[in-house]
Amino acid sequence: MNNPIFQGSCVAIVTPFTDTGINFKKLEELIEFQIENGTDSILICGTTGESSTMPNKEHRETIKFAVEVINKRVPVIAGTGSNDTFHAVELSKYAQSVGSDAALLVTPYYNKTTQKGLYEHFKMIANSIDIPVILYNVPSRTGLNINPETVISLSKVKNIVAIKECNINQVAEIIYKCDDSFSVYSGNDDLAFSVLSLGGKGLISVMANIIPKETHKMIKHYLDGNIAESRNLQFKYLELIKALFIEVSPIPLKAAMNLLGFEVGKCRLPLVDLSESNFEYLKNILKDYDLS
Repeated sequence: MNNPIFQGSCVAIVTPFTDTGINFKKLEELIEFQIENGTDSILICGTTGESSTMPNKEHRETIKFAVEVINKRVPVIAGTGSNDTFHAVELSKYAQSVGSDAALLVTPYYNKTTQKGLYEHFKMIANSIDIPVILYNVPSRTGLNINPETVISLSKVKNIVAIKECNINQVAEIIYKCDDSFSVYSGNDDLAFSVLSLGGKGLISVMANIIPKETHKMIKHYLDGNIAESRNLQFKYLELIKALFIEVSPIPLKAAMNLLGFEVGKCRLPLVDLSESNFEYLKNILKDYDLS
């Protein structure tokens, strides 16, 4: 597994909910929109997709549906992480069985295990499947950091091939100390250029839900050696990125998508609607970017 799962921009696609379940027709539309606009890979049932509020049956159905709709046109990464190791094993096995190209495993939340526990958790899941595994380190949401030493040890597990990293402070050490075949993807839209400059392979993105073409271009420019163009796009979209995280994600993202006519529905409780003042702020930012 020496080749990256993808290089470029991967959208952490939202899950369009109805009052009773998943709006699969809308999800198909979102997938087609992404592929038409150059997205390099699609993450289904990631945390931006509110996977933590999806019952097991629904989670499986959504992964299977996405794999079938995408039909090998771009890589499909299935979010199969859990704070229950055995649940993550079963979900990862299922994702492999229906044709997912890779599994994304978020750091176990609430349990807050030790670094040894993290190693054993991720190793057990990876050893249960044959498809590539991407670790997902997002300590601001999980309350637990995967330390660089643990990432380096895990990178020696044959099919743990990448990390979606949100802790910029450890990106350089991970890239420097891991084998060249291990890929680092930025988990933050506003830090994509910085991660690329250290040797990252791309971005797993929130903003790509609404500007997939521009997000793809930002990463592709860098990978093609057009550094100034990439940096300019990073700077250009900083205020939009800030607005998409003005409250807990994906609350602002879904509000923005609904304002733009995507009709993706609301977030599931315990996430609630954007506050009135932040909603107005978001509307103005979308107008500033000529998106409304």
